[in-house]
Amino acid sequence: MKNRRFSKTKLGFLFHTGMMLLFLLLPAILFAQDKKAQLQQKKAKIEEEITYTNKLLEETKKNKQVSLNQLVLLNKQINKRQELISAISGEIMNLDKQISETNDTINHLKQTINNLKKEYAKMIYYASKNRNAYTRLMFVFSARDFNQAYQRLKYFQQYSSYRQNQVRVIKENQLLLDEKLRLLEKQKVLKLSLKRSEETEKSKLTVEKTEQDKTVKKLSQKEKELLRKLRESEKAARKLQQTIENLIAEELRKAKETAKKTGTKPTAENKFGLTPSEIQLSTSFSGNKGRLPWPTERGIISSTFGEHAHPILKGIKTRNNGIDISTVTGSSARAVFDGEVTSTMTLPTYNNVVIIRHGEYLTVYSNLGQLFVKKGDKVKTKQRIGTIDTDESGKAKLHFELWQGKNIQNPESWLLKSQ
Repeated sequence: MKNRRFSKTKLGFLFHTGMMLLFLLLPAILFAQDKKAQLQQKKAKIEEEITYTNKLLEETKKNKQVSLNQLVLLNKQINKRQELISAISGEIMNLDKQISETNDTINHLKQTINNLKKEYAKMIYYASKNRNAYTRLMFVFSARDFNQAYQRLKYFQQYSSYRQNQVRVIKENQLLLDEKLRLLEKQKVLKLSLKRSEETEKSKLTVEKTEQDKTVKKLSQKEKELLRKLRESEKAARKLQQTIENLIAEELRKAKETAKKTGTKPTAENKFGLTPSEIQLSTSFSGNKGRLPWPTERGIISSTFGEHAHPILKGIKTRNNGIDISTVTGSSARAVFDGEVTSTMTLPTYNNVVIIRHGEYLTVYSNLGQLFVKKGDKVKTKQRIGTIDTDESGKAKLHFELWQGKNIQNPESWLLKSQ
C-alpha cells in the first residue's frame, strides 16, 4: 500500500512540476516575443531609411560629376547598412536564446513523459498481478475493521480512475512536446533566413564601401574646388547668422522703445516685450520640444548640428548652425509650428530664406525656390511655405535652424525622432 501511494504521489508531482516549469517559462517566452517585435520594428525602420537614401543617391548619380553631396549620402547609407546588420545580429542572438529555451522545455517534457510512462508501466504490472476479482475481494475482507475495508475498497476505485487520468496526462504532455518540436523547427528555419539576410547585407556593405573609396579618391583630386566652395558656404553662413542676429537686435530695440513710451520695463523673462498671446505661443512652442514635426514631409539629416571634420579636406572643420535635410526633388518646406513670417530674403548659397517667429523662438528655412508666404503672414503647423531648391548635384536640401532669442539651438533635440 505504501509503495502504491508513493507511486501515485510521485506521478502527481511529475505532472505538476512539468506544468509549473511551463508557467515559469511563460514570462520569459512573452518577453522574448516582445523583444522580437521590437527588433523587427527597428529593422523595418532602418530598411525604409536605406531605401529612401538609395532614392536620393540615384538622383545625385544622374549628374555625371561626382559631388560632396554624393559622398555624404554614401556615408549615411553605409552607417544605416551597419545599423541594419547590427539589428539582424540582434535578432539572431534573441532567436538563439529562444531556441535554447525551447530546447530546455523539450528536454524537460521528454524526461517528464519518460518518467510518467515508467510509473504507468508499474501500475499496469501491479494491475495485471491483482486483476483477479477474488484476490481483490480477499484483500478487502482481510481488513481489521469496517473503516479499513471501506478505505481499501475506495482505493481500488480511485486507483482505476487514476490510471485513466494518467493516460490523459501522458497524451497532453506528448501534444505539448510535439508543439514545441514544431516551434523549434520554425525557429531554426527563421535563423537560417536571418543568417542569409545578414550575409546579403554584408555583401551590399562591401560594395558601398568600395564606391565610397572611389568617391573619396575622385573628390581628393578636386581639393581646390572643394576648398573654394567651403569658403563660399562659410561666408554665406556668417551672413545668414548676422542677418538673424540683426533681426533679433531690432526686435529688442523695438521692445525697449515700446517700454520707454509706456513707462514699463521688459523683464528678464520677456526681453522682447511679448504680448500675452505671444508669450502663450512661446510657452506652447517650448512645451513641444522633442515633438515638433519635421520641416519636410520626408528626408534624412545629411549634416548635423555643430562642428565636424570635413570628409575630404584634412585638418579642416566645418560648423553647422542648424541641420541639413536631404529630400527628393520637388519637395516643399513646411512650418514646424504656428507663427508669423517675420522676414523673407535671398542670400548667396542659401537662395530664398524664410524666418518664422514663434514668440521668443525663430525657425529659419533656407535654400528655398518658390515661396508661398510673405512677411507678416500668419502660418499654421505643417503649412507649406515654399519649394526646396535643387543644387548642381541634383539633390534637394533644406537648411533648417532654430533660435531661442540670441541662442542657437540644436534642431534635432526639438524635432520628432522619426517622421
